[in-house]
This record gives sequence, C-alpha cells and structure tokens, in this order.
Amino acid sequence: MHPILQKLGIQDVNPGACAGIDNWYTDPPAPEIVSTNPATGERLAGVLSAAPAAYDRVLSAAQASFTRWRQTPAPQRGLLIRDLGQALHRFQEPLGDLVTLEMGKIRAEGHGEVQEMIDICDFAVGLSRQLYGLTMHSERPGHRLYEQWHPLGPIGVITAFNFPVAVWSWNAAIAAVCGDTVIWKPSELTPLTAIAVQHIANQVMADHGVSGVFNLLVGRGDLGQRLVEDARLPLISFTGSTHVGRRVAQAVAARLGRTILELGGNNAIIVAADADLELAARAILFGAVGTAGQRCTTTRRLIVHRAVADELAARLVRAYQQVQIGDPLAAGTLMGPLVTESAVRAMQDALAQAQAEGGELLVGGQPRPDLGPDFVEPAIVRMPAQTPIVRQETFAPILYLLVYDDLAEALQLHNDVPQGLSSAIFTNSLRAAEAFLAAAGSDCGIANVNVGTSGAEIGGAFGGEKETGGGRESGSDAWKAYMRRQTNTINYSTALPLAQGITFGDS
Repeated sequence: MHPILQKLGIQDVNPGACAGIDNWYTDPPAPEIVSTNPATGERLAGVLSAAPAAYDRVLSAAQASFTRWRQTPAPQRGLLIRDLGQALHRFQEPLGDLVTLEMGKIRAEGHGEVQEMIDICDFAVGLSRQLYGLTMHSERPGHRLYEQWHPLGPIGVITAFNFPVAVWSWNAAIAAVCGDTVIWKPSELTPLTAIAVQHIANQVMADHGVSGVFNLLVGRGDLGQRLVEDARLPLISFTGSTHVGRRVAQAVAARLGRTILELGGNNAIIVAADADLELAARAILFGAVGTAGQRCTTTRRLIVHRAVADELAARLVRAYQQVQIGDPLAAGTLMGPLVTESAVRAMQDALAQAQAEGGELLVGGQPRPDLGPDFVEPAIVRMPAQTPIVRQETFAPILYLLVYDDLAEALQLHNDVPQGLSSAIFTNSLRAAEAFLAAAGSDCGIANVNVGTSGAEIGGAFGGEKETGGGRESGSDAWKAYMRRQTNTINYSTALPLAQGITFGDS
C-alpha cells in the first residue's frame, strides 16, 4: 500500500469494500483497472470494475436514500456538507498529494484542487438556507402564486482525469444540500482519488447516521454508458470530451432526462496594444502551462496586436525556457507530465500538423523521456492564420500565437472556433474591455478582463457554450439544475375565478 494511501487511512482499495458491497466483482473477474503514476510509469494499484449486481445495489441504495434524504430539512443537509468540508480540510495534504501522484499535476495544484472542494462545501452550507423560490402577484383576487424547488432524485456524476476530485465536489456538495443523492463514476485513469474521497464521505455519513447520499461506482466506459441510459437517474453530469459528450446528450435526451455537460475548451486571450505585458505574460504562462495544458480552461490561443506581438512572444519564450519540468511532488516544479503516452503522441501529431499548416515553432515541444515516459516541453507556435489544427482542442501544453490589427478582427478570430468555455482580454482601454464583454464580444460562458482563462472561482457558475456543452456547475444559481421547479397557486377566497378572465358556466 502506497504511503500516501496509508496517510488517508486506506488499507484496502477494493471499491466494493468502500461501497459496502461484498459481491462487487464479476465472476470471472473483469480485467482490472490499473492506476499508474504518470511521472514514473509505475503501477500504483489495481482496481476491478463493478459487476452488474453491484451496480444495481448501488443504484438501489441511492434510490432508497433519496426517499429519506429529500425529507431532511435543507439546513440539516447543509450540516453534513459542513462536516464533509472539515474532513477534507483534515486530509488536505495527503489527498492533495494523491491527486498529484495519480494525475500528475504539481503539488500546489493538487492541494489547490482539494481546497476547491473545501470551498464548494462552504458555499453549499450557505446555499442550504437559500434555496429560494419567487412569489408572484396573482391576477385573481384572493389567490397567492409562488414557486418552490424540490429535490430532483439520484443523479449520476461522471468525471474526468484532469480534476479527479474537485468536479465531483462541485456536483456532490450542491446536489446533496438540494436533497439529491449522488452516484459517482470517476475516470478510469484516477480511481484511487475517488476511493479516497468516498472513504472520507463514508465516515461523515456515518457520523450523521445516514448512508447512500454519496455513492461510488468504479469502471470503464461501459459502466458510464449504463449510467447514462438508466432512467432512474433524472440528471447526468458529464465532464469529458465533446465527442463523448454528444453521445451522452443524445442518450439522456432519448429518455427525456437532463444533462450538465462540461466538454471541450479552446480558450483564447486577446492582448491589446495598450496591455500591461508583464501582467499578461504571467497570466498566459499559468494559463497555458499549468496542469501541463490539461485543463478545460487552459489558454490554447493567443491573439496579439501586431504592435506588441514580437515583444510579447520574446517575453514568453524566455519564460517558457525557465519552466521547471519534473517530479510534480518536488518543490520548485512548475509542470509535471501528461497523463498518458497517448497524450504525448497526440501533442506531437498536433505540432507536426501545425508546422505543416505554416506554423513556426518558437520554443519547446520536445518529449522528455529523460524525465519519464509522459513528459514534454510546453510549446509556442506562431501561426499565419487560424488553421484547422488551431480550431481543434489538443489536451496538451501547446499555445498558438495569432496576430491581429484591430479589435473587430481579434473578436472574429476569438469566436471562430467550435468551443466556447473561457476567454480573456488584456487591455487598459475601458472601451475595448466593454466591447469584449458585450453581446457582440466574447461568445464564451466565462469572459475576463486582465485575468487569464484558467482558475475560475467557485462563487460563479462554471460552464460554456457551443461545443462546450452549455451546462453550468458550482456557484451562482447553478443549484437549480439539481432541483425541480414547482409553481403553486393557493385560493384563500370563497370564489373560483378562472385565469385569463375566462367565464365558464357559473364560474
């Protein structure tokens, strides 16, 4: 057992034991899911997928728990989430280290991801007393018209490898205070972090005398497909590729279910001629290199005014040459590995295509097998135009640099991609900033001024438009996706007037 798992109090990585199910495995057992350290290629543990019988037991437990949990007052539900946040705080260091070990992001980012879980728990505790509905004036005398929100049901949450625990918390903390129960299917690349979080959640549930609010199913794509098609789950929250997201949307829509889709991002920063280049360079560096370019909010396109393009490019080349690449658990490392060797190959293929389309490689881009099988150098490629490879999301640290002459051209380049998640402009012009934020400006779900594309706060709703999926998670009123709206009319008079002034018989 790895020492980090021992610090988390985990003696058994059997997800069946974590879920309280004895017959978790198929007979004969399904091929195990191997969790691998992307920095070294070493095997961390083997985990077996849930058998069909285990799947049904988890779904049944979530359904049974929902019938009880939805009747618990929302502020009391918030107390469970308060204690979950406190438990995550106690285990922040080993859990953050486990995120780094299994996924490969640097230690500061692994710990930051757990902090995001703690923060969303804090948000959800307050939300448990703010699940507001509107009161409207009725057109009929002696009537009261209002709306209220009720729990939706057990929901399925399918998460991706790059944020192996935070995205679950965005959904689980909000859904739980709304009165829903949660079935989590993590990425098959990061099962250990999910098992660790479930162990923590199990203890918190036991302390509150409840069970089945948070549930875990470990498996491959076929397990996710079963969740997507299961009519017992009124909502599926899916984070992943646009390609798979389309299939999820179609399957859930076919059974008239709901989806929250967080799919691809091809995020751009516009840098105006009057921008603070030092500020911009720092934001671009983190946005493009952080998490080794494996965030949905990663900065992938840089649209720079011609007057400052050469200067900014030179600044970024110098900064890229100083990025410390290596062991993500080591102090001073700024970029860890990509998650798999196939991700390294995809990056190399994209760079080759970019150069074939006229791109000039300014810096980086080389694999670093001397560091480990999945290490690469972050790359900047100056492109003559927004070619097909630029319009495509490659989940790797590639930054495409494009030049523009006026803001209208910059906005046209910015919006001329299929994705619409995060965006930013660096400028000291109030007019340029407001034009970027206006209806004819950025078409993304997130638009920032003098702030990079990466690192959204939990207080705002997170999500995008176009091929990004259109869903919203985390803050603001994203909680409404996890509930059903009910409009209520109460007649406290002795008459029965009809709406719209209709008269029918003696009414």
